[in-house]
Amino acid sequence: MVTLQDVRDAAARLDGVAHRTPVIHSRTLDARVGAEVFLKAENLQRIGAFKFRGAYNAIRKLSPEQLRRGIAAYSSGNHAQAVALAAKELGTTAVIVMPEDTPRSKLDAVAGYGAEVITYDRYTGNREQIGARLAADRGLALIPPYEHPDVIAGQGTAALELLDETGPLDAIVVPVGGGGLIAGSAVAATGLQPGIRVIGVEPEAGNDTFLSLAAGRRVSIPVPRTIADGQAAPTPGELTFSINRELVEQIVLISDDEIRDALRFAVDRLKLVMEPSGATGLAALLAGRLDPPPARLGVIISGGNIGAARLAELLA
Repeated sequence: MVTLQDVRDAAARLDGVAHRTPVIHSRTLDARVGAEVFLKAENLQRIGAFKFRGAYNAIRKLSPEQLRRGIAAYSSGNHAQAVALAAKELGTTAVIVMPEDTPRSKLDAVAGYGAEVITYDRYTGNREQIGARLAADRGLALIPPYEHPDVIAGQGTAALELLDETGPLDAIVVPVGGGGLIAGSAVAATGLQPGIRVIGVEPEAGNDTFLSLAAGRRVSIPVPRTIADGQAAPTPGELTFSINRELVEQIVLISDDEIRDALRFAVDRLKLVMEPSGATGLAALLAGRLDPPPARLGVIISGGNIGAARLAELLA
């Protein structure tokens, strides 16, 4: 398991390395939702997403010999960029397995940080198997996107910072893909403030954690087809699910059209660029999925890695 102290230790490693991202408050959003809402803008984090926190924390803890050999990872995009940048800053190399349909902006960013990219078909290939085989063949340290205690602890630092700035909240709302961000956030939030509600958000097509919590065990679904590509995990991680089963109160589901509405609201009223996965927490509020909403709540905007052409296409 991951503890609050693990998250605090991760925060110390990240101090001066990761951005302490701003917390955005909008009266327009408050009026629209009927609650006081605080947005943790991880779309403004290094590499454009919260993933840098977990990747850097995990790689920073590797031995000198592991760093000399290099890093392997698999990711739909943001973890790939995070590992590539963290590896570069810590003086090692990285090889990343990515879906061949990953948005071009994310592929270019990973290559730009100096990592080697190996692509696969997400609908027919198994990235965990490909990544494990690659790491074994080349003697690399495998840093998965969420199924790793040091990654989870690093992700939890976003919630640690949020609560430090806002003070007590009634609830925290977090996007859910593989479950690393919400697991780390839940550890941090409930450790700092016992009784706080932890609420996850998934796209309707990618409801594996929703189904798993309802069943009391990990459930697998076909690889989701959703505009929220960062939340297209077919099953929760074993470690992340063990944490989320204990600490997460509920998962709410939203449609792709509701995500588009949130992206539009973010640009028009908040002046923030979000990727679809990053906007799902905001989408849940705007769509009224929390009814009634907690009086005072925080939302993690998990990422903003989207190109101008793709954003225009989604909002057309």
